[in-house]
Amino acid sequence: MVYRKRALKIAVFVLGLAILLLVVSLIFVPKNRKDKSKFWKEEAAATGILGERENSIDVLVLGDSESYSSIIPMELWKKTGFSSYVCGTSAQRLKYTKTLLQRAYLNQKPKVVILETNAIFRKGTKTQAAYENICNIFSVFQYHNRWKSFEWKDFSKGPRFTWTDDYKGYIYSNRIRSGSGEEYMEPTDEVAAIPEQNAEYVKEIKQYCEERGARFILWSTPSSKNWNYGRHNAVSELAEELGCEYVDLNLQNDVVQIDWKEDTRDKGDHVNHSGAVKVTDYLAGYLKGLGILADHSKEKDYRKWNEALVRYELIVEK
Repeated sequence: MVYRKRALKIAVFVLGLAILLLVVSLIFVPKNRKDKSKFWKEEAAATGILGERENSIDVLVLGDSESYSSIIPMELWKKTGFSSYVCGTSAQRLKYTKTLLQRAYLNQKPKVVILETNAIFRKGTKTQAAYENICNIFSVFQYHNRWKSFEWKDFSKGPRFTWTDDYKGYIYSNRIRSGSGEEYMEPTDEVAAIPEQNAEYVKEIKQYCEERGARFILWSTPSSKNWNYGRHNAVSELAEELGCEYVDLNLQNDVVQIDWKEDTRDKGDHVNHSGAVKVTDYLAGYLKGLGILADHSKEKDYRKWNEALVRYELIVEK
Protein backbone atom coordinates (compact mmCIF):
# COMPACT_ATOMS: atom_id res chain seq x y z
CA MET A 1 0.00 0.00 0.00
CA VAL A 2 2.87 2.35 0.89
CA TYR A 3 4.58 1.63 -2.42
CA ARG A 4 1.36 2.32 -4.35
CA LYS A 5 0.96 5.71 -2.67
CA ARG A 6 4.57 6.56 -3.37
CA ALA A 7 4.23 5.52 -7.00
CA LEU A 8 1.05 7.56 -7.32
CA LYS A 9 2.77 10.65 -5.90
CA ILE A 10 5.65 10.24 -8.34
CA ALA A 11 3.24 9.80 -11.26
CA VAL A 12 1.25 12.89 -10.25
CA PHE A 13 4.48 14.90 -9.90
CA VAL A 14 5.76 13.80 -13.32
CA LEU A 15 2.40 14.55 -14.95
CA GLY A 16 2.26 17.97 -13.31
CA LEU A 17 5.82 18.75 -14.39
CA ALA A 18 5.04 17.71 -17.98
CA ILE A 19 1.94 19.94 -18.07
CA LEU A 20 3.94 22.85 -16.65
CA LEU A 21 6.69 22.39 -19.26
CA LEU A 22 4.13 22.26 -22.06
CA VAL A 23 2.51 25.50 -20.90
CA VAL A 24 5.85 27.25 -20.49
CA SER A 25 6.92 25.96 -23.91
CA LEU A 26 3.90 27.62 -25.51
CA ILE A 27 5.08 30.91 -24.03
CA PHE A 28 8.74 30.52 -24.96
CA VAL A 29 8.29 29.34 -28.56
CA PRO A 30 8.81 32.23 -31.05
CA LYS A 31 5.54 33.55 -32.44
CA ASN A 32 6.76 34.45 -35.92
CA ARG A 33 9.63 33.38 -38.10
CA LYS A 34 10.48 37.06 -38.53
CA ASP A 35 12.35 36.94 -35.24
CA LYS A 36 14.66 34.42 -36.87
CA SER A 37 17.92 36.23 -36.17
CA LYS A 38 17.51 36.25 -32.39
CA PHE A 39 15.58 33.23 -31.22
CA TRP A 40 15.37 30.34 -33.66
CA LYS A 41 18.03 27.85 -32.77
CA GLU A 42 17.67 26.16 -36.16
CA GLU A 43 18.96 28.05 -39.15
CA ALA A 44 16.16 30.41 -40.08
CA ALA A 45 16.45 29.82 -43.81
CA ALA A 46 15.69 26.10 -43.42
CA THR A 47 12.59 26.71 -41.32
CA GLY A 48 11.32 29.43 -43.65
CA ILE A 49 9.55 26.70 -45.63
CA LEU A 50 6.75 26.91 -43.07
CA GLY A 51 5.93 30.39 -44.36
CA GLU A 52 5.53 29.19 -47.95
CA ARG A 53 2.07 28.92 -49.47
CA GLU A 54 0.47 25.55 -48.75
CA ASN A 55 1.40 22.76 -51.18
CA SER A 56 3.52 25.08 -53.31
CA ILE A 57 6.91 23.29 -53.03
CA ASP A 58 7.59 20.48 -55.49
CA VAL A 59 11.21 19.65 -54.61
CA LEU A 60 12.51 19.41 -51.03
CA VAL A 61 16.26 19.20 -50.36
CA LEU A 62 17.61 17.97 -47.02
CA GLY A 63 21.13 17.68 -45.64
CA ASP A 64 23.99 19.52 -44.03
CA SER A 65 25.91 22.56 -45.29
CA GLU A 66 26.76 20.73 -48.52
CA SER A 67 23.09 21.00 -49.49
CA TYR A 68 22.53 24.69 -48.81
CA SER A 69 25.88 25.61 -50.41
CA SER A 70 25.32 23.78 -53.69
CA ILE A 71 21.64 23.85 -54.69
CA ILE A 72 20.08 27.19 -55.63
CA PRO A 73 16.26 27.13 -55.77
CA MET A 74 16.12 30.54 -57.50
CA GLU A 75 18.39 29.30 -60.30
CA LEU A 76 16.28 26.17 -60.59
CA TRP A 77 13.18 28.37 -60.75
CA LYS A 78 14.71 30.57 -63.45
CA LYS A 79 15.73 27.60 -65.60
CA THR A 80 12.70 25.32 -65.15
CA GLY A 81 9.90 26.99 -63.20
CA PHE A 82 10.15 24.18 -60.62
CA SER A 83 9.56 25.24 -57.02
CA SER A 84 12.11 23.93 -54.53
CA TYR A 85 13.30 24.55 -51.00
CA VAL A 86 16.52 23.59 -49.22
CA CYS A 87 16.04 22.59 -45.58
CA GLY A 88 19.74 22.32 -44.96
CA THR A 89 21.45 23.08 -41.66
CA SER A 90 25.06 23.11 -40.56
CA ALA A 91 26.37 19.71 -39.38
CA GLN A 92 22.87 18.25 -39.77
CA ARG A 93 22.36 14.83 -38.24
CA LEU A 94 19.84 12.44 -39.76
CA LYS A 95 17.66 12.48 -36.67
CA TYR A 96 17.14 16.21 -37.26
CA THR A 97 16.83 15.58 -41.01
CA LYS A 98 13.80 13.44 -40.29
CA THR A 99 12.39 16.15 -38.00
CA LEU A 100 12.77 18.78 -40.74
CA LEU A 101 11.14 16.44 -43.26
CA GLN A 102 8.13 15.86 -41.03
CA ARG A 103 7.92 19.58 -40.29
CA ALA A 104 7.94 20.43 -44.01
CA TYR A 105 5.04 18.04 -44.56
CA LEU A 106 2.91 20.11 -42.20
CA ASN A 107 2.05 22.36 -45.13
CA GLN A 108 3.79 20.85 -48.18
CA LYS A 109 3.50 17.79 -50.39
CA PRO A 110 6.73 17.67 -52.42
CA LYS A 111 6.89 15.35 -55.40
CA VAL A 112 10.67 14.89 -55.05
CA VAL A 113 12.76 14.68 -51.86
CA ILE A 114 16.55 14.87 -52.20
CA LEU A 115 18.90 13.89 -49.38
CA GLU A 116 22.48 15.16 -49.69
CA THR A 117 24.58 12.23 -48.57
CA ASN A 118 27.38 13.79 -46.52
CA ALA A 119 25.12 13.72 -43.44
CA ILE A 120 24.86 9.93 -43.74
CA PHE A 121 28.39 9.60 -42.37
CA ARG A 122 27.96 12.01 -39.45
CA LYS A 123 27.84 10.09 -36.20
CA GLY A 124 25.29 10.94 -33.55
CA THR A 125 24.84 9.68 -30.01
CA LYS A 126 21.77 8.32 -28.26
CA THR A 127 22.02 11.26 -25.87
CA GLN A 128 21.80 13.75 -28.77
CA ALA A 129 18.81 11.92 -30.21
CA ALA A 130 17.09 11.86 -26.82
CA TYR A 131 17.71 15.59 -26.30
CA GLU A 132 16.21 16.39 -29.69
CA ASN A 133 13.13 14.33 -28.86
CA ILE A 134 12.73 16.29 -25.62
CA CYS A 135 13.15 19.62 -27.45
CA ASN A 136 10.51 18.61 -29.99
CA ILE A 137 8.04 18.11 -27.14
CA PHE A 138 9.17 20.82 -24.73
CA SER A 139 10.47 23.76 -26.76
CA VAL A 140 11.37 25.69 -23.59
CA PHE A 141 14.67 23.77 -23.55
CA GLN A 142 15.45 25.03 -27.03
CA TYR A 143 14.36 28.65 -26.63
CA HIS A 144 14.99 29.30 -22.93
CA ASN A 145 16.86 32.55 -23.64
CA ARG A 146 13.78 34.21 -25.12
CA TRP A 147 12.68 35.50 -21.71
CA LYS A 148 15.02 38.45 -22.26
CA SER A 149 12.73 39.96 -24.89
CA PHE A 150 9.21 38.74 -24.09
CA GLU A 151 6.23 40.65 -25.47
CA TRP A 152 2.56 40.44 -24.45
CA LYS A 153 1.81 38.34 -27.55
CA ASP A 154 4.04 35.61 -26.15
CA PHE A 155 1.45 35.00 -23.44
CA SER A 156 -1.64 35.18 -25.66
CA LYS A 157 -0.81 34.00 -29.18
CA GLY A 158 0.48 30.87 -30.84
CA PRO A 159 3.15 30.73 -33.57
CA ARG A 160 2.36 32.25 -36.99
CA PHE A 161 4.50 31.08 -39.85
CA THR A 162 4.55 34.10 -42.16
CA TRP A 163 8.26 34.63 -42.89
CA THR A 164 10.06 32.90 -45.73
CA ASP A 165 13.42 33.20 -47.40
CA ASP A 166 13.97 34.80 -50.84
CA TYR A 167 16.78 32.31 -51.48
CA LYS A 168 14.59 29.38 -50.38
CA GLY A 169 17.21 27.94 -48.05
CA TYR A 170 20.28 28.52 -50.22
CA ILE A 171 23.21 30.27 -48.47
CA TYR A 172 25.02 32.53 -50.95
CA SER A 173 28.80 32.85 -50.96
CA ASN A 174 30.96 34.22 -53.78
CA ARG A 175 34.18 33.73 -51.82
CA ILE A 176 37.02 31.92 -53.59
CA ARG A 177 39.57 29.87 -51.68
CA SER A 178 41.18 27.48 -54.12
CA GLY A 179 41.56 23.80 -53.36
CA SER A 180 42.91 20.72 -55.06
CA GLY A 181 40.56 18.17 -56.55
CA GLU A 182 43.24 15.98 -58.05
CA GLU A 183 42.46 12.26 -57.80
CA TYR A 184 40.14 12.58 -54.79
CA MET A 185 37.83 10.09 -56.51
CA GLU A 186 40.50 7.47 -57.14
CA PRO A 187 38.64 4.16 -57.79
CA THR A 188 38.78 1.57 -55.02
CA ASP A 189 36.87 -1.50 -53.87
CA GLU A 190 36.86 -0.21 -50.31
CA VAL A 191 33.48 0.60 -48.76
CA ALA A 192 33.24 3.32 -46.13
CA ALA A 193 31.34 2.48 -42.95
CA ILE A 194 27.87 3.99 -42.55
CA PRO A 195 26.80 4.13 -38.88
CA GLU A 196 24.09 1.52 -38.38
CA GLN A 197 21.65 4.01 -36.87
CA ASN A 198 22.15 6.37 -39.81
CA ALA A 199 21.30 3.62 -42.29
CA GLU A 200 18.08 3.08 -40.34
CA TYR A 201 17.28 6.78 -40.46
CA VAL A 202 17.72 6.83 -44.24
CA LYS A 203 15.37 3.85 -44.54
CA GLU A 204 12.80 5.62 -42.36
CA ILE A 205 13.12 8.84 -44.38
CA LYS A 206 12.68 6.96 -47.66
CA GLN A 207 9.66 5.09 -46.34
CA TYR A 208 8.12 8.34 -45.03
CA CYS A 209 8.53 9.93 -48.48
CA GLU A 210 7.18 6.97 -50.41
CA GLU A 211 4.12 6.68 -48.17
CA ARG A 212 3.32 10.26 -49.21
CA GLY A 213 3.95 9.71 -52.89
CA ALA A 214 7.32 11.49 -53.09
CA ARG A 215 10.26 10.26 -55.13
CA PHE A 216 13.29 9.84 -52.88
CA ILE A 217 16.78 10.54 -54.28
CA LEU A 218 20.22 10.27 -52.68
CA TRP A 219 22.47 13.06 -53.98
CA SER A 220 26.23 13.61 -53.49
CA THR A 221 27.28 17.15 -54.31
CA PRO A 222 30.90 17.85 -55.31
CA SER A 223 33.30 18.06 -52.36
CA SER A 224 36.96 17.18 -52.77
CA LYS A 225 37.48 17.44 -49.01
CA ASN A 226 34.57 15.29 -47.78
CA TRP A 227 33.99 12.77 -50.54
CA ASN A 228 35.89 9.75 -51.86
CA TYR A 229 35.27 6.53 -53.74
CA GLY A 230 34.82 4.53 -50.55
CA ARG A 231 31.91 6.74 -49.53
CA HIS A 232 30.50 6.49 -53.05
CA ASN A 233 30.59 2.70 -52.81
CA ALA A 234 28.86 2.76 -49.43
CA VAL A 235 26.01 4.98 -50.59
CA SER A 236 25.68 2.98 -53.83
CA GLU A 237 25.19 -0.19 -51.79
CA LEU A 238 22.66 1.55 -49.54
CA ALA A 239 20.76 2.90 -52.54
CA GLU A 240 20.66 -0.56 -54.10
CA GLU A 241 19.40 -2.05 -50.84
CA LEU A 242 16.67 0.61 -50.58
CA GLY A 243 15.80 0.54 -54.25
CA CYS A 244 16.19 4.30 -54.70
CA GLU A 245 18.03 6.56 -57.13
CA TYR A 246 21.54 7.74 -56.37
CA VAL A 247 23.34 10.56 -58.17
CA ASP A 248 27.02 11.23 -57.37
CA LEU A 249 28.21 14.43 -59.02
CA ASN A 250 31.74 13.69 -57.87
CA LEU A 251 31.81 11.14 -60.70
CA GLN A 252 30.12 13.47 -63.19
CA ASN A 253 32.70 16.24 -63.38
CA ASP A 254 33.09 15.80 -67.11
CA VAL A 255 29.57 17.22 -67.26
CA VAL A 256 29.41 19.46 -64.15
CA GLN A 257 32.96 20.77 -64.70
CA ILE A 258 33.76 22.01 -61.21
CA ASP A 259 37.04 23.95 -61.22
CA TRP A 260 38.51 23.50 -57.75
CA LYS A 261 40.61 26.64 -58.15
CA GLU A 262 37.59 28.87 -58.85
CA ASP A 263 34.43 27.06 -57.68
CA THR A 264 35.09 26.47 -53.98
CA ARG A 265 34.86 28.84 -51.02
CA ASP A 266 36.95 26.80 -48.58
CA LYS A 267 39.57 24.72 -50.37
CA GLY A 268 37.22 22.01 -51.62
CA ASP A 269 34.90 21.53 -48.66
CA HIS A 270 31.96 23.39 -50.23
CA VAL A 271 31.37 24.86 -53.66
CA ASN A 272 30.89 28.62 -53.85
CA HIS A 273 28.22 30.39 -55.89
CA SER A 274 29.82 29.71 -59.28
CA GLY A 275 30.12 26.03 -58.36
CA ALA A 276 26.55 25.96 -57.06
CA VAL A 277 25.28 27.34 -60.37
CA LYS A 278 26.96 24.43 -62.14
CA VAL A 279 25.48 21.90 -59.71
CA THR A 280 22.01 23.44 -60.07
CA ASP A 281 22.30 23.39 -63.87
CA TYR A 282 22.85 19.64 -63.66
CA LEU A 283 19.98 19.24 -61.21
CA ALA A 284 17.67 21.21 -63.50
CA GLY A 285 18.33 18.81 -66.36
CA TYR A 286 17.98 15.80 -64.09
CA LEU A 287 14.62 16.93 -62.71
CA LYS A 288 13.33 17.74 -66.18
CA GLY A 289 14.23 14.21 -67.18
CA LEU A 290 11.99 12.77 -64.48
CA GLY A 291 8.97 14.20 -66.30
CA ILE A 292 6.89 14.63 -63.15
CA LEU A 293 7.27 18.34 -62.35
CA ALA A 294 5.37 21.32 -63.75
CA ASP A 295 6.64 24.75 -64.81
CA HIS A 296 4.93 27.25 -62.47
CA SER A 297 6.72 30.37 -63.67
CA LYS A 298 3.68 31.86 -65.41
CA GLU A 299 1.13 30.93 -62.75
CA LYS A 300 -0.43 33.76 -60.72
CA ASP A 301 -0.09 31.83 -57.48
CA TYR A 302 3.70 31.92 -57.90
CA ARG A 303 4.00 35.65 -58.52
CA LYS A 304 6.05 36.07 -55.34
CA TRP A 305 8.64 33.64 -56.69
CA ASN A 306 9.28 35.87 -59.69
CA GLU A 307 9.56 38.86 -57.35
CA ALA A 308 12.06 36.94 -55.20
CA LEU A 309 14.02 36.07 -58.34
CA VAL A 310 14.47 39.76 -59.13
CA ARG A 311 15.81 40.43 -55.63
CA TYR A 312 18.09 37.39 -55.83
CA GLU A 313 19.57 38.50 -59.15
CA LEU A 314 20.27 42.01 -57.82
CA ILE A 315 22.57 40.40 -55.24
CA VAL A 316 24.32 37.66 -57.22
CA GLU A 317 24.91 39.75 -60.34
CA LYS A 318 26.76 42.55 -58.55
